[in-house]
Amino acid sequence: MNKRVYVLAVATALLGFAGIASAQQYPIIDEIAHKVVQKYRNASCEQLWQQRGQPKSPREQEAIQALRNDQQMRAAFIDRVAAPIANKMFECGLLP
Repeated sequence: MNKRVYVLAVATALLGFAGIASAQQYPIIDEIAHKVVQKYRNASCEQLWQQRGQPKSPREQEAIQALRNDQQMRAAFIDRVAAPIANKMFECGLLP
């Protein structure tokens, strides 16, 4: 059992370090991820339902294209936003 706890602690530390390294490699990702997370945290479920499927602004489209073109940048972004967005979507019934 202690070995499992140790392995889990080491894996968690490595993933955390990888996330920090990615954020330092792409400082703009920190800013964009923060804005996205705040959007989900501050929006009501009704607002999220209404925004679903609406066209993106040109700036959002540029960011999305940059994430599509750079796999490492995309991974750093997803690492930052996945949990908060998934939790909010679950609370709002947007995820099963």
